[in-house]
Amino acid sequence: MRKMVLVIAVLALAGCGEGKSVDAQKPKPAVVSISAAAITGPQWDLEVRGETTQAVSDLSGWLIEHSFVSNVVMENGKARILIGPFNSKAEAEAKQAEVDAALVRAKKQNIQLLVLEHPAAQ
Repeated sequence: MRKMVLVIAVLALAGCGEGKSVDAQKPKPAVVSISAAAITGPQWDLEVRGETTQAVSDLSGWLIEHSFVSNVVMENGKARILIGPFNSKAEAEAKQAEVDAALVRAKKQNIQLLVLEHPAAQ
């Protein structure tokens, strides 16, 4: 019985004030257009290269399983696996060491890790 009374009260209150317009205007946030590259400077990516092209899905799946967030990017008809972007080269190199250690523990061979400058957005 209590639940029914509560439901009726909520429905009654939900209909209150319908059709009334509120004249108070809400303040609008200021829109600032600044590119991220102008604020942070150059960014860096970590590229993961496997031995064969068919290994892209296997390698990206392995990275996800081991909590490394990666992106597969198609560039000139070739798939590239990128981790990042990072704000500094030192951050990218630290992640490179972390991924390399995980690859050694998993006994994965013939995988290259390259630190590359992130291409500027155009």
